[in-house]
Amino acid sequence: MSTEQTFRIREFALRHRVAVGVAWVLALLLGGVVAVLGLGRLDQSFTASGGPGHRANQAIQERYGNGAAVAPLVAVATWPAATDVRAPEAAGRFASVVERAAGPGARTVSYAGTGDEGFLGADGRTVYALVYPGAGKPDLAGLAAVEEAAGTLRTGLRSALPEARIEVTGGLPLQHDSAVAGPDTVALAVKAACAIGLLVLLVLAFRSPLGALAPLLLAGVTAVGALVLVEAVAGFTEISFVVVYLVPVTALVLAVHRWAQPPETGARPAVAAGAAGAAACVVLAFFPASFLRSVGIAGLAVWVVGTAATLTLAPVLRSMAPRTRIGRAPVARPAGRSFAAVGLALLVLLAGAATQLRVGNPEAHALVASGPARDGLDRLTAAGVPSGVLNPLEVLVPEGADAEAVAARAARVPGVLLAAAPPAADWRRAGSAVVVVVPAEEPMTAAGAATVTALRSALAGGTNAPGGTRAPTLVGGSGVVDRDLVEGVYGLLPYAAPAAALAAFGVLAALTAAGAAFRAVLGALLAAAASAGALTVLWQWGPPGTGAVTGWVPLVVGAFAFCVSLDRSVASAAGGPSGAGAVAACAGALAVLAVGIGPQVELALLVSGFAMAAVLDASVGRYGARPVLDARPVPRSSPRLV
Repeated sequence: MSTEQTFRIREFALRHRVAVGVAWVLALLLGGVVAVLGLGRLDQSFTASGGPGHRANQAIQERYGNGAAVAPLVAVATWPAATDVRAPEAAGRFASVVERAAGPGARTVSYAGTGDEGFLGADGRTVYALVYPGAGKPDLAGLAAVEEAAGTLRTGLRSALPEARIEVTGGLPLQHDSAVAGPDTVALAVKAACAIGLLVLLVLAFRSPLGALAPLLLAGVTAVGALVLVEAVAGFTEISFVVVYLVPVTALVLAVHRWAQPPETGARPAVAAGAAGAAACVVLAFFPASFLRSVGIAGLAVWVVGTAATLTLAPVLRSMAPRTRIGRAPVARPAGRSFAAVGLALLVLLAGAATQLRVGNPEAHALVASGPARDGLDRLTAAGVPSGVLNPLEVLVPEGADAEAVAARAARVPGVLLAAAPPAADWRRAGSAVVVVVPAEEPMTAAGAATVTALRSALAGGTNAPGGTRAPTLVGGSGVVDRDLVEGVYGLLPYAAPAAALAAFGVLAALTAAGAAFRAVLGALLAAAASAGALTVLWQWGPPGTGAVTGWVPLVVGAFAFCVSLDRSVASAAGGPSGAGAVAACAGALAVLAVGIGPQVELALLVSGFAMAAVLDASVGRYGARPVLDARPVPRSSPRLV
């Protein structure tokens, strides 16, 4: 699109400002309804499809109807000191009560059904059982059903076993307790301060209430329009629910940044950045991984709708609001160059820290500080039971194969606490069987990941079946989901990131100076890597000590960092205001903090990632920009945008 074309679009929008404004407002209102109704089209499983663990979990889910990718509940009972937990009467009573309380369709396993002392605590008084509720799939509705089952199980066990101390824990109950705890008074005050600070920042930056509301309207129509497009595409291909977090935050930062650009020249870099960003996202969308495809399609939708709003709605809003007064880019000075060098070094160090990123669900101890599920976890650890029991593996043994032999092989794998082949009918269907394997360490830890790898290797040769054939065994369960994500998604990043960057550079170099295009794309890549490094430093190495970062969070945060950095760099190279990036970054950071501050760890991971990515890029970009245009006007017929 040439400069002449962007000018014509702007003039058309101004001549028909009422119609253009009404059209975008209708798109916001009607599109909002459509977007909300269409959320069910998005894949809500948060799992990496296509990997061996995913295939195993699908097979288990189809045949047994539960378990697989959904971590079980862990029922914990601590008996009085005089009780012999190994006695058939005590063990059988506990097992039967657990089975009744779990409800129809559930699968349960404990010491009574296996004789494996891995189900007993080292204190001699504590026992636990794994409970796979009859309902529950790896989507939002299924997880909610498991959380409800935890309360029912806890109530039933306490009623039937009044003499024992009963707790129910598990990965999902821990996350549920974190979510329902809600922010305390201090957190609520901080959230309110961030929301007020966002409005004050926009009013001060744009010098009027209308000027402050305009970028919020731009962000709204961009987010709604992008979500409608994404949901339309979701009718043809699998798109993850994580885009619901990526789209509005990216739309807000881009909208604020573009509103801060001069009205005479702001459209040209917006189109250039939009074309380059869209090209990068198209490349991502073609990679065979659900998360990468989802991020690519969502990013493409944001760039397309955001650029359309910049070219049509922004001029209409500018005609009603006072002109933006954010300062122009400063002349480079030694102090500014020194600050940029320090900032660049920081980004490089953080990008290096990203190589140490461990993806997966945060360790159990970091999910919540108190609550019923945390009481159960503390009871387990106090009895000497390792936390790996929260994420057991399930091995699907094919028809005709010896499940007990598979369990014996699995039990010999280093790092396995226990492996059992329950004889109950719920664990044997149509000739197949499920073997439960409990690792000593949680799968997101280095030791836990090594156990998963070793188990897969030990069972890779298959199992003896009738006729002398070797039948394949499938290793699934909640413990393999993180491993699939590492192998199936992060394994593609060394190819996907350079390919997307090359596409962005090719488009941007055709529309701008090659040097400016190279700096913009390289800076965007560095910003994406640094955002992952910041998550590593803060959450893995910092006080929270989560041990891992939820697998999809670095992907979403990295895509956000790439988009906002690219847009800022292109605008700065075109001579845009030096403070625009800082205003946009602070607006984005305040917005996500106002929404996300609270005890829920996964949301805190995401929110902090967004905030750190925006602030890091803006602080470095403020002094690192190199305007490549002079003050002379660009002819309308020029094909070059920047």
